[in-house]
Amino acid sequence: MNRFSYFILILTFPFFSCKLPKGKYTSPEGYNLKMPDKFKMPSSLLEISGIAFRNMNADTVYSIQDEDGRLFRQAWGVKKQKNIKFAPSGDYEDLAIAFEQVFVLKSSGTVYSFPFSETTRKKTDLVKEYKRLVPKAEYESLYADAGEKKLYILCKSCASDKKKQLLTGYRLAYDQGADTLTFEGSFSIALDQLEKKLKTGFHPSALTKNPRTGEWYILSSMNKLLVVTDASWRIKEAHQLNASTFNQPEGIAFDKDNNLYISNEGDEITDGNILKFAYK
Repeated sequence: MNRFSYFILILTFPFFSCKLPKGKYTSPEGYNLKMPDKFKMPSSLLEISGIAFRNMNADTVYSIQDEDGRLFRQAWGVKKQKNIKFAPSGDYEDLAIAFEQVFVLKSSGTVYSFPFSETTRKKTDLVKEYKRLVPKAEYESLYADAGEKKLYILCKSCASDKKKQLLTGYRLAYDQGADTLTFEGSFSIALDQLEKKLKTGFHPSALTKNPRTGEWYILSSMNKLLVVTDASWRIKEAHQLNASTFNQPEGIAFDKDNNLYISNEGDEITDGNILKFAYK
């Protein structure tokens, strides 16, 4: 290479290196995260966080928003919602429905539960509140495994994870006969593979399991990432989410047809929504 060509290369390299590479926004196998079916939420669900289905039936969407202790329900595509009051105002982050119970996670780690049969009422007094089952920290991710009779909770910000390339999670065992939750143990996810994608640590906002593959899907609103692990919590892949599609992704769920749903909080400009990604 002559000096003139080298000089031209040096001048043009910064320009080309700033271009976004093709394929930056990728998708898990079977899904196209660029092609959602969008369901806009009413103003009452501008700050929608967790979403869930009962027995994976997507005819009715159940959701919470992170300021009011209410469980909302609505038919897919129908803005009109009905709701039940289960707790005072607070920071409610995720939702799970299993064992004919509704479970709601507060950011403090407190878990609320009440019978699913109560969801058609305007208010329920049959609420159990589980405090201090997990260490004091910040949490946003909850998943209920009906087969294992367990709940899984992931740290969003835990003191034990600071300055480590680890993410801690906890298992809670559910006794259906006694209708009780007890602490069972902890687990961790090694984040070494995500090092290049992380600038502020990994902060999960929602969690679910792919019923077809058994893989864990972990969503992070702060990092704009969808991370997929195997059944043993080993990271397999990470997908960068396009901010123009995913305003503030806070909830995730699958239905019985393996379609993927991700809910997004709104803001002053954008409505809250739920995005459906059909499985192919």
